[in-house]
Amino acid sequence: MPSKTLTRTVAVNCFGNRHTRWVLRMAEGAYKRMLEEMVEYAVRHNASQAALHKAFYARFRREYPWLPTRLIKGAYRDAARRAKSFRAAKKRGRAYTEMPEVRRVALTFSDSRDWRLEGGMLKLRIGGRWVELRCSGHKQLHRYLYGGWRLAEELKLRRRGKHWVAYLTFKRDFDVDPDPRNVVAVDVNENNVTAAVFVGGVLRGVLRLETGLGYMVIAYAERRKKITEGHHTSDREVRTKLKKFRERGRKLDVVRKVAKFIERLAEEHNAVVVIGRITHRAKEKMGEDKGRKLRHRIHQWSVRALVKLLDEKPVHVVEVAESGTSSRTPSGARISFRPLVIRTAVRGASGRARPVKMRLRVGKARGEVWERDVMAAVNIGLRHLQMGGFVALAPTGAHAARATLVIPRPGPAPLAFPRQRGNAPESLRAAREPQKEGSGNILHSLHAVGVCSARAEMGRGAASGLPPLTSATTSLTSVTTR
Repeated sequence: MPSKTLTRTVAVNCFGNRHTRWVLRMAEGAYKRMLEEMVEYAVRHNASQAALHKAFYARFRREYPWLPTRLIKGAYRDAARRAKSFRAAKKRGRAYTEMPEVRRVALTFSDSRDWRLEGGMLKLRIGGRWVELRCSGHKQLHRYLYGGWRLAEELKLRRRGKHWVAYLTFKRDFDVDPDPRNVVAVDVNENNVTAAVFVGGVLRGVLRLETGLGYMVIAYAERRKKITEGHHTSDREVRTKLKKFRERGRKLDVVRKVAKFIERLAEEHNAVVVIGRITHRAKEKMGEDKGRKLRHRIHQWSVRALVKLLDEKPVHVVEVAESGTSSRTPSGARISFRPLVIRTAVRGASGRARPVKMRLRVGKARGEVWERDVMAAVNIGLRHLQMGGFVALAPTGAHAARATLVIPRPGPAPLAFPRQRGNAPESLRAAREPQKEGSGNILHSLHAVGVCSARAEMGRGAASGLPPLTSATTSLTSVTTR
């Protein structure tokens, strides 16, 4: 059964006596001198770890006989990583110096023969003697120590004032064996993430997660412009205000909740997670000949952050080409879109209803009505199924694929609808209906803010030459549309 090894790093504050701090500062100074020389050599000669070992190990053993062998090996491992990162930045035009600058260092022990974690104490062997650091435990550390994770060989130690921070790495193997015909196709957009669920090669449902990251980026840009107007960013008052923004933390929090939602969706259906491939180079190409504000929005697009978080989950992630998924229907017809605004309401914990507005893009081609993001997610899933040699067949007879609109925030939030005279519209009646059994375990920590923006009625797909779902017809409904 195929497995996937996941890695987690936990930062632990460590405290030692005066002698221990003195020993570690001496080791830090020697480590920094070694690292500066190795980094320069690695960049000039494109040297690997083996080449650095051959060129420096014997000499540094003579110069610093009191340093442990694993610390010297950790130094040229650190140097090789820094040189590789610098070459990659220089290739992208992001390096502004000829050689990388070594400003901060972290003592790197290459394996666990010179350190151990016992009884809440971190023991290090330096200069032939063992020194001890007292570790302050916390919930995250206990979670990995006693949760079936194994402690890795490498240890990093960084000085922060009078105490030290130890970076402990834990590893664990997970069995990942999804059904290749079950797919969760993910389309990442500026303000939402749309996921299409295929079970047995057949589209079973679509979920639209409203993230609002695009609006957040614009709002922070305007606030930053107002604060820095007439001042330089190096001013103390400006720096103090900018530090209180918490922009990165808020955006990362939303992306993490989206990744957790997709992970639960994939685990429930034993599915492969398929996402469009958007590289840094593709972002730069999209930003060419664009205005400054639009380039900033493209740069802040969180698709790579979501892919990175999904790679750290116990699910199988595949990236496919995304070109053409938003401009052609599954039957291959070109389609253009017009805006459609959906307004609904959510009842919060205080009991007050809050209006929510969602902007959709709707188009029609060859009798098929599609919402742009839903169509993109469906196309990504079909592209992966066809690459794997599987044919996604539509079920016999009419079938309804319902796309649920959600907001990735914890806590229940029932729908709130205004009272209306006479018979309620069909979409309102559908929204008031309770969810089917089995969907609650997916959405138990999310706000359901609307019901299907897409109902797909599918007959049998054409078998030869055309992608599946060629006879799909999607009609967009909502509580209130304008």
